[in-house]
Amino acid sequence: MAKVKLTGMVERVSGRVGGMVFRWQHGGQTVIKPPDMSKVKWSKAQKAHRQRFKEAVAYAHAALADAKVRAKYEKEAAQKGRRPFELAVSDYFHGKNLLTTDREA
Repeated sequence: MAKVKLTGMVERVSGRVGGMVFRWQHGGQTVIKPPDMSKVKWSKAQKAHRQRFKEAVAYAHAALADAKVRAKYEKEAAQKGRRPFELAVSDYFHGKNLLTTDREA
């Protein structure tokens, strides 16, 4: 189901319209994506990266579930103008793990 917000002109579109998917992103951008990736053959490197990204997302969820770590990410995110979840995913890819650092201290 598509959602359209009208204010004189079309302000925002999200959802599926015809064969295209409209996705609203943080920062007010709308991305139009073709929805079908079923015929894509992923390379070994792509599969490995997708697995690592899955691990990064799991780390971000776990990190933001911990109150002390979440507070650190929220403070840093406010300073950098980013979202805490994005910073946590980035930290995972750069080898920075605040969950183990806090538990060891």
